[in-house]
Amino acid sequence: MRIRVLGSCGAWPEPGRACTGFLISDAGRHLVVDLGYGTAPRLFAALPADRLDAVVLTHAHPDHMLDVHALLRARHYGFRGTGLPRLPVYAPAGLAEVLAPLEGADGAELLAAAFDWHEYRPGSSIDLDPVRIELVALPHYVPNAGVRVTGPGGVFAYTGDTGPDPAVARLGAGADLFAVDATFQDRPVSTVIPDQRFNLSAREAAGFAAQAGARRLLLTHFWPGADRSRAAAEAAEHFSGPILVADEDQVIELTGPDM
Repeated sequence: MRIRVLGSCGAWPEPGRACTGFLISDAGRHLVVDLGYGTAPRLFAALPADRLDAVVLTHAHPDHMLDVHALLRARHYGFRGTGLPRLPVYAPAGLAEVLAPLEGADGAELLAAAFDWHEYRPGSSIDLDPVRIELVALPHYVPNAGVRVTGPGGVFAYTGDTGPDPAVARLGAGADLFAVDATFQDRPVSTVIPDQRFNLSAREAAGFAAQAGARRLLLTHFWPGADRSRAAAEAAEHFSGPILVADEDQVIELTGPDM
């Protein structure tokens, strides 16, 4: 399994970076999980828009899903008349109604022509034989699902955005790579977001990775301007395994038990 980081910022992208997104490739399958601001160009540089097998969106905040609109246009206008099948997109209820108005009165029709849209419920699963995707409800300001991808090449788990919850550790149990919301360092954030209980700090991310018995931790979804080296140092106080800091276009290979 190969994981490509398409973006690593939360809220809005820092210069030269993008918001959250991952491209996951295993056994000939190509899956995108989240497509926030600025991720589409990086996706298209790594994989043509017609090669994707599915998209999974964790929640309706634009820093996790707005570049799905760019993907919609790339497939609709870039491959019109080619017989390209509709792309399966799995998203929480109501997210299609956020995207469709971007295309005006014809938005719903265009969305239906380009995407095979599925509204999922957390607790459900998706079969992309031989890859399996499990969706786990996690607390956030809006409905959010953590994503666990299991394939012949390993297990990748990702929280989306989440506050502290025992389900975080269950999501990442034994994962080869656990990508965890590490929005904040341990500093006052009340002037930015009044309630940070719906996002995690780097220390909290590491604590959940340790509880999960994850093999490697990937810190991601950094608040713009965050000191990422400090985040890694704080995480190391609570997780003894390898700690990676998400960076745009970073590629991480999962090679099984002897990784």
